Amino acid sequence: MQDNTLVKSSFSSTIHAPIEQVDLPAWCFGLSEAEYQSCSPAHVSAAVSAAPDGRRMSINVEVIGGSPMVQHYVEETGEPHHLRLVSNSDVFTPTGRIKVGVIWDLSVKKTDANTCEFTNEVHTSFTPELLDSLAKQGIPQDVFQAARKPVSEAHNRQETPFFAKSIERHALKKASSAHAAKG
Repeated sequence: MQDNTLVKSSFSSTIHAPIEQVDLPAWCFGLSEAEYQSCSPAHVSAAVSAAPDGRRMSINVEVIGGSPMVQHYVEETGEPHHLRLVSNSDVFTPTGRIKVGVIWDLSVKKTDANTCEFTNEVHTSFTPELLDSLAKQGIPQDVFQAARKPVSEAHNRQETPFFAKSIERHALKKASSAHAAKG
């Protein structure tokens, strides 16, 4: 079987909050547009919707490497410490709109009582449509991949610590609200 990976990158950052307070799906599906935008200058917009089968969907708009993308992330795994979202994303290029597969995999692992490690993994893959578009343009798959890899990795590296801070704020707000409710 041929590997259809376009780019796969994974970066980690520390969250200064107890893992028990972290809830990745609650954070993602409660993320305001302004909060999403604060996590990267490439982030344009975010919203929440539902897939045709009723599963939760996070819709993100960003510009990576000069190409606007609309991602339709459907929840595949939604546990407090692991969120896996899958999208058949639209990429707008000078030659037209194409599709690229994207898996956005978020996880946290306990470091100690008050901290955890957040991992942001993004796996993009060639779609038949993208391969056809490249072939029509005479662009070899490996050349396209080599050009896309540094911009995708740079974007993930840049947004990961900001996502971690956003998740941390969400977790600490949740802890503060729970404490206030008890008091």
